[in-house]
Amino acid sequence: MAAKETMKLVANNKKAYHDFFIDETYEAGVALHGTEVKSLRLGKCSIKESFIRIENGEVFVYGMHISPYEKGNLFNKDPLRVKKLLMHKYEINKLTGKIKEKGYTLVPLQVYFKEGKAKVEVGLARGKKLYDKREDIAKKDQRREMERDFKVKNI
Repeated sequence: MAAKETMKLVANNKKAYHDFFIDETYEAGVALHGTEVKSLRLGKCSIKESFIRIENGEVFVYGMHISPYEKGNLFNKDPLRVKKLLMHKYEINKLTGKIKEKGYTLVPLQVYFKEGKAKVEVGLARGKKLYDKREDIAKKDQRREMERDFKVKNI
């Protein structure tokens, strides 16, 4: 029997796709406290300005904002505290080697629940230049124009 995978998206980082070329993606668990999980389940999370660093063989996400849980009172943690990501050692070693290459960085792409566990999709990314961003915007506009023309012709 194949278990059905359930995935509930909590936060998406659209800015990362605009600012970076995403070469590879990895899935990582997040070490959270109780009220943070409850707040995540309510969808109160932002990863727009967050980034990921590898320190002493451990992966941490900085700037990931999880709003305090309303009913959590003294059990709430700091919304911007540094959170540890849970990954396999060989993945961390592979990422460390890639990051040492010029121009690579790690960015969080999505936060979601998979089978009841909070996960972060980590992207190995290269920065885009201004002309790359303009080129992407032009392609989107062109695709949108084509879809609009196609829709008009088929009506």
